[in-house]
Amino acid sequence: MPTHLVIANQTLSSEELRLEISQRIQAGPVSFYVVVPATPIQHALTWDERETLQAARERLAAILGWMRGRGVEADGEIGDRDPVNATLDALRRRPADEIILSTLPTGRSRWIRQDVPTRLRRAVLLPVTVVTPTREPLEAASA
Repeated sequence: MPTHLVIANQTLSSEELRLEISQRIQAGPVSFYVVVPATPIQHALTWDERETLQAARERLAAILGWMRGRGVEADGEIGDRDPVNATLDALRRRPADEIILSTLPTGRSRWIRQDVPTRLRRAVLLPVTVVTPTREPLEAASA
């Protein structure tokens, strides 16, 4: 059974990511492991680690509930604030067949500005699918 590693934070509730996941589910038996990088929620020049971790835990619980509600095996974790490091950490513990990286739209995405898709493709020997919503999720800040 193929395992898909999903790397996302503020876009976990996006229609585009859920459509991408649904396509994998419809293709046959599949499992998912979701990593939510603990990307800081910025407030001017500061950020609150507790707020960041709480938001990540809530997003993770919501997407895992959504996946499990569709009858698929799904688990996950909160990862390093750098999405490439979070991915590599997860892959050390859990093998995967594909990585699905979801970012905010260009212009708002810190991950795009940091060239995460290219860095991730260089760091792993797995296919990497990048999903970018055309609209920002309502809660989006800048990850």
